[in-house]
Amino acid sequence: MDEFLRKMSHLVFGLIIVGGIIALPEPIMVYLLLLSIFAGFIISDAIQRGYYIPFISGLIDRLERKDAIPGKGAIYFAISCLFCLIFFEKSIVVPAIAALAILDSIATIVGLRYGRNRIHNGKSLEGSFAGMVATLLALLFLLPPVQAFAASFVAGVVEILSPVDDNLTIPVAVCLLLLIISVG
Repeated sequence: MDEFLRKMSHLVFGLIIVGGIIALPEPIMVYLLLLSIFAGFIISDAIQRGYYIPFISGLIDRLERKDAIPGKGAIYFAISCLFCLIFFEKSIVVPAIAALAILDSIATIVGLRYGRNRIHNGKSLEGSFAGMVATLLALLFLLPPVQAFAASFVAGVVEILSPVDDNLTIPVAVCLLLLIISVG
């Protein structure tokens, strides 16, 4: 497994979803995410049963962590995107998904290369800080500065502390934060 390539595909996958949410009508994006989740479960099950799927099996072998359910991270990513798209406004969902794509990718890449100070769950202070800064810089194109800072900070804290897969929790946490800020 190549962790750098894995996280780069995480980043690209996330930004493609963000682009789809921006460019496509919401019902089309909901259907695409549902289709992706359904296909992901079928492909994952087939690979677990020992079937070889051209291109996809090789990709899973190269990108998936050992002993992980094939494609679990991508399926969870799509599930959280779908959930957020159904329950929150597009203006909240776009930065939340961008936060997941950017923070999780940059934190891991920087943490693996430069991380020296472990803080929780094997995460490094250096990686977490870099992920939050990169996310803040990206979110400044989508949100006012205070909201961008709050969203990147919450995404970083959730990424460090989440007891379950952060692909499920980061977008929901950021959506809830941005909803609370916009209502308040």
